[in-house]
Amino acid sequence: MRGWLCMAGLATALAGCGERPAPAARNPAVAPVSQVKPAAPVAPATDAWLGRWLGPEGTFIDVQKATDGYTLTIRNLDGPLIFSGTPAGDRIAFQRDGKPQTLRATDGPGTGMKWLQEKKDCLVVEVGEGWCRD
Repeated sequence: MRGWLCMAGLATALAGCGERPAPAARNPAVAPVSQVKPAAPVAPATDAWLGRWLGPEGTFIDVQKATDGYTLTIRNLDGPLIFSGTPAGDRIAFQRDGKPQTLRATDGPGTGMKWLQEKKDCLVVEVGEGWCRD
């Protein structure tokens, strides 16, 4: 019985050893919830793509911010076409001719276009359809 009492006494003593944090109202290091400012929204990485990107023979893509994502103006040899895009991680997703497409970052060799091989900052929809910044 004496062993049991010693164990109970030891458990009680150990339970009292831990420090208890002071309530937030008494601890000046903890700001009240009303004083915590929400974090500013983080812009998608694709926002760095805003503006015009040039391709060969007068082609380009112009990426602009829109209310619900992006407006993509793609000028190819047939003329300009406008698409609505949405951020999708490190890409911009859009529909063209009823098919899902994505715009993604690459380099000159990644475009597959000999005119852009020396470039480093490029965007591509598919190999053979790309644009770069100088």
